[in-house]
Amino acid sequence: MVKNMPKILVVDDELDILEIIRHALNKEGFEVHVAANGFQALEQTRNVKPDLILMDVMMPVMDGMEACRQLKEDSDTKNIPIVFLTARSEEFAELAGFEAGADDYISKPIRPRVLMSRLKAILRRRNAIQSTPHESIDFGDLKIDRERFVVEFKGKTLQFPRKEFELLSFLASRPGRVFSRDEILENVWGNEVLVVDRTIDVHVRKIREKLDEGFIYTVKGVGYKFEPA
Repeated sequence: MVKNMPKILVVDDELDILEIIRHALNKEGFEVHVAANGFQALEQTRNVKPDLILMDVMMPVMDGMEACRQLKEDSDTKNIPIVFLTARSEEFAELAGFEAGADDYISKPIRPRVLMSRLKAILRRRNAIQSTPHESIDFGDLKIDRERFVVEFKGKTLQFPRKEFELLSFLASRPGRVFSRDEILENVWGNEVLVVDRTIDVHVRKIREKLDEGFIYTVKGVGYKFEPA
């Protein structure tokens, strides 16, 4: 194992899948930890503090969706990228995963090269964001603290999953500027991360719910823009 390589937590109740993924990750030098269900994933995440979680959706005791929701609601774990593994490829299942706070979605059967490419892309983007100079954006009732990944609205501190925070921060970086869907996907998710067409809409809707339906506006046929209240 290469020193200081990222720690990956793999969560799946199928031992053969765990071994395939563990072998692929070990070959790349990653530090690999495993769990057999969502409940174990919560415990392992708090103990290990992984850099990324690769998690099956359908599992006993606690499924991946619920585990993801709980991790994204916890201020100590909300910024850990979570990639779902599932044999279900329907769009509604993918949207449900993004609703729960997932960063990406990989369908079984696992193809090691594709898996490694996607995981490395997510980790590169995470490192790039963490190394970017931080600043706070103040719009009166709305404050976005990029250093602490905190959003304050009307005096209250709000919990934003990492992707929602990145999307809001990106749009707010240029108030009034209309961003196309392609620009948003490239800057928030990255070119190598595959997401369904409605992923942006899901995240925008969740942000609007938290900000009383203000700040983010749809420009029909183009994309979205941020306008201070």
